[in-house]
Amino acid sequence: MNLSSRRSFLKRFLATSMAFSAGGRILGANGDIRVAVVGLGNKGGGHVDSFRNAEGVRVVCLCDVDPNRLAEKLKSFESNRNIFATTDVRRVIDRKDIDAVIIATCNHWHGPITVWACQAGKDVYVEKPVSHNLREGSLMTEVAKKYNRIVQSGTQYRSDHGLRAAAEYIHQGNIGKMLWGHVLWYERRGSIGKKPPWKPEWLDYDLYCGPAPVELLTRNQLHYDWHWVWSTGDGDLANSGIHAFDVCRMFAGYDHLPERAMCTGGRFAVNDAGQTPNTQLTVLDYKPVPIIIENRNLPTAKGRRAMDQLKGVREGIIFQCEHGYFAGFRAGGWVYDNNGEKIKQFIGDGGRDHHINFIQAVRNRKSDALNAPIRQGHISSAVCHLGNLSYRLGESANRREILDKIGDCELAGEIFERMEKHLAANEVDLSRTPMKLGPWLTIDSGTDTISHCDGRDDKAAVAAANKLAGGSYRKPFVIRESI
Repeated sequence: MNLSSRRSFLKRFLATSMAFSAGGRILGANGDIRVAVVGLGNKGGGHVDSFRNAEGVRVVCLCDVDPNRLAEKLKSFESNRNIFATTDVRRVIDRKDIDAVIIATCNHWHGPITVWACQAGKDVYVEKPVSHNLREGSLMTEVAKKYNRIVQSGTQYRSDHGLRAAAEYIHQGNIGKMLWGHVLWYERRGSIGKKPPWKPEWLDYDLYCGPAPVELLTRNQLHYDWHWVWSTGDGDLANSGIHAFDVCRMFAGYDHLPERAMCTGGRFAVNDAGQTPNTQLTVLDYKPVPIIIENRNLPTAKGRRAMDQLKGVREGIIFQCEHGYFAGFRAGGWVYDNNGEKIKQFIGDGGRDHHINFIQAVRNRKSDALNAPIRQGHISSAVCHLGNLSYRLGESANRREILDKIGDCELAGEIFERMEKHLAANEVDLSRTPMKLGPWLTIDSGTDTISHCDGRDDKAAVAAANKLAGGSYRKPFVIRESI
């Protein structure tokens, strides 16, 4: 279908769906939960299929700012005119015949849509990271509580029965005292290209940017690669690494932010329009069990496609205890003794019941039945934001400065030294393109704000950190302080 045909199809479909809705039929009269899916890329498209197939649920609205993608997804609804379609999410929020909103947009839209939906009396399923900055997550948590809404985070591995069982096995002390958690995310990502500033002609680019500044694109493509630009995304730490970190935190039993966090890394060997690091080490000063997150997007060596692994893990966690460790993630994993001998297997299911868990909580009006309530999504997202904040506030540093900043965290030092070797294998000369080293950011647990930078109450530095942590919003796409 060419662009002209798609536009014609979309116009016809919109006209029919709006006329149908205006006809006065009351959707949901049979007790079905009526959902709208906002954002129709790979993840959003998957949500459409999952919720269409869920018992007692009807997808009654599709929304995507890209009219081409919207028209493509609407093809499967051609025989069902009982659906509302729009490119503007604000029209979704305004409708009274929608019970829940499923959000799979660019990250910078997650917070505003969640807040607006809750204020409009709708429940929400919001993809990870739930927020685009530290402040947003706190507001989202507050608004869900104030308006008594069911808000589930898209960190679906909290619903993985095998991983939940493994966490319980560790909490029971079967392999002794917990020592540390290591999150690994080694996923190859190449260059996103670089070209003269441009914007897509086929969509409302002002609406696409929404709360973000209207900046012309310099990457090759519109979709997905927004992850690697700060105004719309949060890098691979919050894109993919957040899943494994969320499970690692579940293993540790932490229900709060770390006391401190710092980050070192850089964007190496791609020379593209991306801004976020493709090699990143984030140290979380949780006590008594520290957690280290390691992200790599480069291969084992320059010119190769394969990715590194450690103890059989390429994308997952190694959770070390006194008498053994757990290694794995997506397919579950094994508990090993300290000699690497297998003790017990936990088979994962990928969190396949996560959508159902949300729907059951919506139907029963029980937020405490959610496996990944907004508060948990906020904590895991906020940790990623802290790592990125430290990185963005950082300056170029040599290895001695980095190791000194890491301090007595032996595991983090070992990971950094392996990272150095990994970069050397990719022909990255750190003497010419050094890593950025960020400050230790101390978090005020009562307010989810930053109280110290590198242990100092430097008012200018703290103010700069909190300003970046608070994000910025372009009118009229503003989240008000008063919710």
